[in-house]
Amino acid sequence: MKKYEYRQSNSDHTLFLKKRNGKITCLIIYVDDMIITGDDEKEISQLKRNLFKEFEMKDLGALKYLLGIEVKRSKQGIFINQRKYVLDILAETGMIDCEPADTPMVQNHGLQIREGAKRADRGKYQRLVGKLIYLSHTRPDLAYAVGVVSQFMHAPQEEH
Repeated sequence: MKKYEYRQSNSDHTLFLKKRNGKITCLIIYVDDMIITGDDEKEISQLKRNLFKEFEMKDLGALKYLLGIEVKRSKQGIFINQRKYVLDILAETGMIDCEPADTPMVQNHGLQIREGAKRADRGKYQRLVGKLIYLSHTRPDLAYAVGVVSQFMHAPQEEH
């Protein structure tokens, strides 16, 4: 990317930026996926040509779904959600028919590690909490509950 005069972000090393004539082009990479965006259509086209020369890749068009996040565009703006991601988590945990709650956890929950309590499957618990941490990016209202349950990753019990 440096060869094409892009600057790597200090805060996110997978983000590359190029400012030209008061416009900006952004490229962000996640494993084998990338998003190219910005307001410099000429630079975006040139970047795609350069990348196609160097790598075997496909242009999938406008971003619709990436890493569990749905992206919708309208005249009012760009909207993101994780509806499908949430439904997948609910299906995986057998909670697809659960009732919604305004507050997923009370503040004085009393959760702790109890001597002799029945243990939960540690790997399954850790995977689920990881998914919930990722979900909290678009659902900050879940952050408190996710923070609480993440405290028990090393020794999860059924109550957790």
